[in-house]
Amino acid sequence: MTAKPKLAIYWAAACGGCEIAVVNLHERILEIDAAFELFFCPCLLDTKKADIEALADGAIAVTLFNGAIRTAENREMAELLRRKSQTLIAFGSCAVEGCIPGLANLYDRAAIFNTVYLDNPSLDNPAGIIPQTRSRVPEGELHLPEFSERVQTLAQVVGVDFFIPGCPPEPPRIWQAVETLLSGATPPPDHVLGAGKLAVCHECPRKIEEKKIKHLYRNHQITPDKESCLLEQGLLCMGIATREGCGALCPQVGMPCTGCYGPPAGVEDQGAAMIGALGSVLDLGEGKNEEELAATIAKILDDIPDYAGTFYKYSLPGSILHGKVKG
Repeated sequence: MTAKPKLAIYWAAACGGCEIAVVNLHERILEIDAAFELFFCPCLLDTKKADIEALADGAIAVTLFNGAIRTAENREMAELLRRKSQTLIAFGSCAVEGCIPGLANLYDRAAIFNTVYLDNPSLDNPAGIIPQTRSRVPEGELHLPEFSERVQTLAQVVGVDFFIPGCPPEPPRIWQAVETLLSGATPPPDHVLGAGKLAVCHECPRKIEEKKIKHLYRNHQITPDKESCLLEQGLLCMGIATREGCGALCPQVGMPCTGCYGPPAGVEDQGAAMIGALGSVLDLGEGKNEEELAATIAKILDDIPDYAGTFYKYSLPGSILHGKVKG
């Protein structure tokens, strides 16, 4: 009997939603089981790191690597799984673009540790203890992985064959990617699987007319109508700067797209693309002098409470900014 090809699923700096998305394949999980031996998946199996190290290089057929690179352990596992895998896939927004963990790049490691361990109203740490990579206790020496200065995407650390975006990827799109792999087709390197090339607007059923926005609203401030483009109604919908693939599920139920599928094909920086698009549709009025124009722009921008969290919620480490600009 021929052994089935090995499949690995690894979880780095992420929330676990990508594993749930795989489970949401429902009965198709049985087809994956028929095609692959699930060899390594820390949240399901007791496979050890030593078991991975003992494999010949390339012994794992496919690895779905979800999560960004935040610690030395994340980097070590990325390098190990790259060596042992024929195909390494950045699976989900955290691995592809850095996602929510990547917003920490707005601060350095010292500032993060200060907030988490020293200066926080919920803390009880009178000794001011900060975790160390090595700590001596009566039982011996404890080791923790180093907390890196910055969050990185998987492709910023190792070579990646394919990308499956989404926070998390939608199960139908995961299955589409699996079918592509099982078919023996060879997509071009760096190819995005389980997504299209255009923007979410392309798959959104809402009606698009001439966009001219006088005000921006937060989600709780208005009840949008069920048919018109949300951006045209003043809700900051990122669909115009986000890759199609999710099925426009959020806009269809009245919630603006927040950008989890990353930028469309050919767009290097999702946040910059959205800012540029927004600048082109704001109705600033006519006949205003420079001072009045500046005041109008400032008032509109005041309706955006968090620039980074809005425009770079999922993509900061993978953007041209990467994070906080150091002087």
